[in-house]
Amino acid sequence: MTIKHKGQRVAVLIDVQNLYHSAKKLYNSHVDFSKVVETAVSKRNLIRSFAYVIRTKTGEEKSFFEALTNLGIETRIKDLQEFQGGLKKGDWDVGIAIDAVRMSVSVDTVVLATGDGDFIPLIEYLKNHGKRVEVIAFERSASSKLKDSADEFINLEENTRRFLLKRLNT
Repeated sequence: MTIKHKGQRVAVLIDVQNLYHSAKKLYNSHVDFSKVVETAVSKRNLIRSFAYVIRTKTGEEKSFFEALTNLGIETRIKDLQEFQGGLKKGDWDVGIAIDAVRMSVSVDTVVLATGDGDFIPLIEYLKNHGKRVEVIAFERSASSKLKDSADEFINLEENTRRFLLKRLNT
């Protein structure tokens, strides 16, 4: 494991849907995103943190988006797409990848908060351009190849008391 120097400039990119659904499925709980960012930054210099979120027609998630902003996490919002036949799609993979590449010129480390294996080519690109790439996610719902491709994998399951909020009422 590489030493995390205090001078490192860090960007944190949070795939909210991925972490939300993992916490719900594995623990019937919510993620404490403030603790995720705090752990991702790890006493280094946070340059920017983004949460990639999906807005539904009902707007029920508005208070959640405001809570993220109040934590100092910038939100990138995309509307949920609904297709004929009921198929719904809300995906930020390309947006996250573009932001990571765009920000990589002004940071030393990119932390991806996701378990999605689709980000492996992004990790390889960033590492080939001299960037440290860390992944923070729930191990049981994270791609093993994603974990292997990162410079460091931080497992949220090693301290669920820290990273999870109250259990859901379902």
